[in-house]
Amino acid sequence: MQERLAAMGFSALGNETRLAIFRLLVRAGDNGTTTGQIGTGLDVPLSTLAHHLDALVHAGLIKQRKSGRQVLNSANYPALGQLMDYLTENCCEGLPGVSLSESRSAKSNAELTDA
Repeated sequence: MQERLAAMGFSALGNETRLAIFRLLVRAGDNGTTTGQIGTGLDVPLSTLAHHLDALVHAGLIKQRKSGRQVLNSANYPALGQLMDYLTENCCEGLPGVSLSESRSAKSNAELTDA
């Protein structure tokens, strides 16, 4: 995942309302839920909700589809997986020029200084 796309995704989730919307859609599962149900469930006015949904769609975190006169919203699980993978991609590799024992020693020294 490109750093720019990751930043867009995290930025979109960095708002309390959008985070609540996304978590609600994750609970809703693959079928998703209507915009009206999201608004009712989170007590968010539809005009405000539209703005937040647009931000999540733009970041690629949710998908929308028409079903008759309603818009169904669902979490984009592959995009969420890519964000999670981006965060953990280099997990536990260590830092260039710093050995694991050096970083542990520095942490222990810092803890002793704080005590």
